Amino acid sequence: MATFISVPLKKSSEVDLVKPLSKFVTATYPPGEEQAEHLRAVEELNKLRKSALGRPLDKHESSLEILLRYYDQLCAIEPKFPFPELCLTFTWKDAFDKGSLFGGSVKLALASVGYEKTCVLFNVGALASQIASEQNLDDDEGLKAAAKFYQLASGAFAHIKNTVLSALNREPTMDISPETVGTLSQIMLSQAQEVFVLKATADKMKDAIIAKLANQAADYYGDAFKQCQYKENLPKYFYFQEVLPVLAAKHCMMQATAEMYQSALANQKKKFGEEIARLQHATELVKTAASRYDEYVNVKDLSDKINRALTAAKKDNDFIYHDRVPEVKDLEHIGKASLVKATAVQAPLSQKFTDLFEKMVPMAVQQSVSAANSKKADTVNRLIGSLREATNLCNGVLASLNLPAALEDLSGDSVPQSILEKSRAVIQQGGLQSIEQLIKDLPELLQRNREILDESLKMLNDEETTDNELRAKFNQRWARTPSGDLYKPLRAEGNNFRSILDKAVQADQVVKERYNSHCEMIALLCKPENELSSAIPSANPAKTLQGSEVVNVLRAQLAQLDEVKREREVLEGEIKSVTFDMTTKFLTALAQDGAINEEALTSGELDTRYGAHTQRVQQNLRRQEELLSQIQVSHQEFSALKQSNSEANNREEVLKKLASAHDSYIEISSNIKEGTKFYNDLTEILLKFQNKCSDIVFARKTERDELLKDLQQSIAREPSAPSFNVPSYQSNTPAPVPAAGGPTPAPRTVFQQPQAKPQPPARPPPPNIPTQAASASVPVSNPVPPSSANHPPVAPTSGPSQAQGPPYPSYQGYPGYYQMPMAYNPYAYGQFNMPCVPYQAQGQVGYPGAPPVQQPYPYPQQQQQQQPPQQQPYYPQQ
Repeated sequence: MATFISVPLKKSSEVDLVKPLSKFVTATYPPGEEQAEHLRAVEELNKLRKSALGRPLDKHESSLEILLRYYDQLCAIEPKFPFPELCLTFTWKDAFDKGSLFGGSVKLALASVGYEKTCVLFNVGALASQIASEQNLDDDEGLKAAAKFYQLASGAFAHIKNTVLSALNREPTMDISPETVGTLSQIMLSQAQEVFVLKATADKMKDAIIAKLANQAADYYGDAFKQCQYKENLPKYFYFQEVLPVLAAKHCMMQATAEMYQSALANQKKKFGEEIARLQHATELVKTAASRYDEYVNVKDLSDKINRALTAAKKDNDFIYHDRVPEVKDLEHIGKASLVKATAVQAPLSQKFTDLFEKMVPMAVQQSVSAANSKKADTVNRLIGSLREATNLCNGVLASLNLPAALEDLSGDSVPQSILEKSRAVIQQGGLQSIEQLIKDLPELLQRNREILDESLKMLNDEETTDNELRAKFNQRWARTPSGDLYKPLRAEGNNFRSILDKAVQADQVVKERYNSHCEMIALLCKPENELSSAIPSANPAKTLQGSEVVNVLRAQLAQLDEVKREREVLEGEIKSVTFDMTTKFLTALAQDGAINEEALTSGELDTRYGAHTQRVQQNLRRQEELLSQIQVSHQEFSALKQSNSEANNREEVLKKLASAHDSYIEISSNIKEGTKFYNDLTEILLKFQNKCSDIVFARKTERDELLKDLQQSIAREPSAPSFNVPSYQSNTPAPVPAAGGPTPAPRTVFQQPQAKPQPPARPPPPNIPTQAASASVPVSNPVPPSSANHPPVAPTSGPSQAQGPPYPSYQGYPGYYQMPMAYNPYAYGQFNMPCVPYQAQGQVGYPGAPPVQQPYPYPQQQQQQQPPQQQPYYPQQ
């Protein structure tokens, strides 16, 4: 039985997984035990890849287990890391195309974890086929193991066929193309079915079952042969040139096996003519396999078994039954029974697999959590913003009414207590100097962020320019994703950052204008109490208003308003303290539905967490609005009771400005501190953005260098000149016959054997001329070997060398190039009466001799006689 077919492994270049994955972990997870655990897992993953791909693998199940674990780990981490942003480039060589001496092997480098998974799965199928081919098929356990591994290999190749184009988004190398892996899957399935035929034979199952199994195996091998032969690109590979005859031979042998067991079934049914017809057909099939594919298969055992059965059947039929032997075309078709199925590829493939990143959530969950946190921040900011806006509105209204300073200034000559408290608050926070220093630092922070953003985008622009230039130079050969398409998300992110900076500049300008408008009164608040008192105009006393009902009502309403403010501060603290994590809910949704409806889940959780707080905020705002309306009415009554004069109006106006300056100072100080924090936080974000741009540009440069190297090798392999016509005297040279022990001949055509070229007629014997005469006419330095010698003649050392033609290769068994012996010159027979010495290479048919020449050579004699016989040209000169 023929040797089983196995598939060679793909080879990968070394890839450092530690640096990019560790950078993502440190940027995503805060320092702590969780980050340290993920970093250790990254190290283990890098070691696992080196064990699976960085060393030769034994043809053992333990080596296959390492490959399966690495494939399962790739499937597990693919949704957990943003591989398109990490730009990890994986380089793999073609398993079949070994390239050329100068061009190197064909390989493909892609920044795609899907490409890595596809190539690893190819190696899973290849190693499974090698392990199956090493099994002992004489043992029952070996047969079971071989069938299992062949079906695993078939499933791996079939999975690649269905997923490779979507995983790569570009044209793959030929070894992992859908046509190639589809053919390999069919070959592995055929061999698995053949193993079941061997097992059924060893278990001595019924002849009808074995016949159906063998006929199905023959059908599988026939399909595999057709796929392998009729694909456009496969036959050019040496691997498939070796596989083709094996598939054809096994198709014949399995069909012959099916006919042999079906003949036994016919014997049992007393159909002796059918038995002989099937055995004769089986004999013809075996003879075909032996005559055409004897270099690849051994059919002696099967042939002997069929011949013995045919001899016995003929003997019994001739002497006893005399049953008519039908034609093969009239025989009933043998049924088919398939016991094999390609193993479905569903992660995890390894039973011992443990996810190294089990505690890391998938990227879909991370993105959903990020979106949920953003919506949570928006909700908190909206609620707190409405509270702060209400506080500012309240302060503005009270400042316009000069409250509570108007109630405290009934004497008309002292500084109101509320103004003194506001003055002390401004002085404690640093006064004008602190705000001026913060405002001075803002442009520097802004400029630093602009420089980081500009440098990041400049790196992308420079790399994209280089990519476009090379694409214009190499056209279709520059087969990689355009930088413009790849950088679209980064450019959108960069434009978003630029828009944020522009809005921040506008906000800074508003704060500066507000500061300039209140700068004078803020400076007045920063002065000591005596200077502040002298700066405020005095007015006539209004002591008659002390103890009045209007004043008491106003004070009570202001007290209620202060209570609303304190409640608002408590409410703001409660809103800020609300915490919740959506990770568990998102993981559950992903596990149950396979997708995450982030908007619905987040909205429901936010309503649950902040619904009560939202209602309390709205109640607080309504309560403040009611109190402000009441205060305005009471203030109108209070103003009507006060004595109105110009001095009182001036004093009240200054007190209003001081109160408004204090509120503006607090707000401006808060805004500038928030702006400073914003710029510092944005610097860290922009630095991460810059690192991301730097990493992807570096990866693109590495990919560009690899592609340029491959293009140079491809150009070097291309012919430097178009094809040209070979001269007829070169094309008519008889093909050399390889000597015994030479190189293995190329596989023969399966369906049609080449027609043998007609042998030339036998060469006539040379004319009987005495040796002395010949030796006297032509002096030679070495004796001429006899015509029966098998070795090529040796050229004389003293004569001129033969003109050299094109550098044709010399093959084993071919005499190569030798200087032409004078005794071999066919044009000298008539002139110099030389004997014709037969020249015959080893294993080469002799050339027909020249006819006897009666007349001198018909070409001009004068030109020939000017040269000595030793310099006689091989071809006649005109």
